[in-house]
Amino acid sequence: PRTLYLERIKPFIGEEIIKVITGQRRVGKSYFIYQLIDEIKKTHSGVSVIYINRELQEFSTINNHNELYGYVKANEHPGVQTCLFIDEIQTITSFEHALKSLLAEGGYDIYITGSNADLLSGELATLLGGRYIEFNIHPLSYNEFLEFHQLDSRKEPLDLYLKYGGLPYLKNLPRDDDIIFEYLKSIYQSILYRDVVSRFEIRNVNFLDTLINYLASNTGTLVSARNISNYLKSQSVNISTAAIISYQDYLNKALFTLKIKRTDIQGKKIFEIGEKHYFNDIGIRNAIVGFNPSDLGLIIENMVFNHLRIHGYKMYVGKSGEKEVDFVAEKKGEKQYFQVCLSLNDQKTIDREFGNLLIIKDQYPKYVVSMEKSPASNTFQGIQNLSLLEFLSEFN
Repeated sequence: PRTLYLERIKPFIGEEIIKVITGQRRVGKSYFIYQLIDEIKKTHSGVSVIYINRELQEFSTINNHNELYGYVKANEHPGVQTCLFIDEIQTITSFEHALKSLLAEGGYDIYITGSNADLLSGELATLLGGRYIEFNIHPLSYNEFLEFHQLDSRKEPLDLYLKYGGLPYLKNLPRDDDIIFEYLKSIYQSILYRDVVSRFEIRNVNFLDTLINYLASNTGTLVSARNISNYLKSQSVNISTAAIISYQDYLNKALFTLKIKRTDIQGKKIFEIGEKHYFNDIGIRNAIVGFNPSDLGLIIENMVFNHLRIHGYKMYVGKSGEKEVDFVAEKKGEKQYFQVCLSLNDQKTIDREFGNLLIIKDQYPKYVVSMEKSPASNTFQGIQNLSLLEFLSEFN
């Protein structure tokens, strides 16, 4: 069970507002729907359930809003509330017309899923006029990874998590690098062609692949479209900064990569130039460029980013003068600051990681997350040092 998401959605069960379940391809949205149906059947007797999965041949005749509306009407039970579940709804043309009509009629508890973030966030506000609430499903958290794979929390499972990532289907595969990375490459190709190339009618697929490799090699590094353009020119590839920005945006909309901008910690100004890019699933990132222990520092930073997202934090890269803080994380009006590094084995690193946080004079919690804790102490002038294992296991 994906308990975190079930608890988030429970207060909205039975409410006549559309529940939109989003997430990158293969993060487990369909199975979450099955769990949700089971939950509703156990706790809400007397409701009727209609389930439509557009990836199944059974529902191949539902291609537009009229066919969707007709199917629901033909299969509902008059006089009782209908719980309607539609998986991969973006494949149904003008689906919003059917959903708005059903909401207006009353008596429908509606849940929809889709892989494409453009359809199910920016566009959906216009299509449904604010009549929805969105729930994003992520790859497995570390604690979910342990539960799915029936592992304990010692270092070896953490190493596996950093290498393979958190796609749920991995529990069905042998723990073999060749097999797992082949599977992850197939998911990468599926996302690339179905959710990016086809969706946005991209012609220069070779450039898109080059850009993804660049972002994978520079995960968590502050970059700009101009930096990327200059790098590509050095490789005899001439692409405009405008095209690079568009392609990055397409990857974000497919929930494949995610970017965060810089903010001035004191003045709250958002900088337009310079941002960091992270992968929604670190295993796919490792499948693209290979898992190299020399990349462990950037992999750890990506995993801290993913963990904070899973627990509902909104993040920025913090800037104060010439100093930068990896993550300014906000939730429910409260801030927390994070520095992430591979190790704290030398004084120069300790001075840099803790020093960047010490210049922030507010009283919000501050953390340094490293693979292993500093041998010196758990805290330094009020800043807490967490091992990555502690952070992923306990912090929420």
